[in-house]
Amino acid sequence: MDHKTLKKEVLALLQRNARFSDQEIADRLQQTPTDIHTLIREMETDRTILGYSALIDEEKAGNDKVRAIIEVEVQPERDAGFNRIAHMISQYPEVQTVYLVSGRYDLRVEVVGDSLQEVAFFVASKLATLEGIKATATHFLLKKYKETGFSSHQEEKHERLKVVP
Repeated sequence: MDHKTLKKEVLALLQRNARFSDQEIADRLQQTPTDIHTLIREMETDRTILGYSALIDEEKAGNDKVRAIIEVEVQPERDAGFNRIAHMISQYPEVQTVYLVSGRYDLRVEVVGDSLQEVAFFVASKLATLEGIKATATHFLLKKYKETGFSSHQEEKHERLKVVP
């Protein structure tokens, strides 16, 4: 397996389960654990792998945080486009992710707060007042069904009722 293909395979396995050991990955890809360990360290050093995180069922964890997706329309800047404003937005501690997207709005910003009012205050006082922000639209997340390929809730099984003539 060439180096580029091996990297893709290792990344795919780590995305599915970041707790796979070097040995488990090596076994699946028919490589040595030392080679896998070296490759993973290389990808961490060159920032191909930016970090690791756990997917958490917020309800079971007792997390009552409020999450929102905020669509942001931006006036692009000469020579910088959307980069400067996106970087500024990403510096706020409330902001979890910032994406440049296609469509009517330019940026998709995911925000976490302790209450609806806190998120609304963030949008009104910090985000919307930034120079270059033309418009925002806030969408509060009500329920999570699936994240990063994993279903949040077990499917309810319904048994068909037997019809007796």
